[in-house]
Amino acid sequence: MNFVYMIRCADGTLYVGHTKNPQTREKEHNAGRGARYTAMRRPVRLVYTEVLQSVETAVRREHQLKRWSSAKKEALIAGNLDHLKQLSRRPA
Repeated sequence: MNFVYMIRCADGTLYVGHTKNPQTREKEHNAGRGARYTAMRRPVRLVYTEVLQSVETAVRREHQLKRWSSAKKEALIAGNLDHLKQLSRRPA
């Protein structure tokens, strides 16, 4: 299985990545062996995971989520799909 994950950094920002094991990856980030971005913003906490069938699909989803606004990411984390749809609408 492959996962896309979001972790919340100590400064409140969100980091998006993909992995085969989200819990292990969270520990790596907290040990300073994750991304350079998270190494300077520890401790981090895993706040969202999504299961995907292939690495290619996980990478595509990761890139999609990285382009999202913070508000859209927060709505996804909260499971608020109605708000997520509102945020996804283009202004008239």
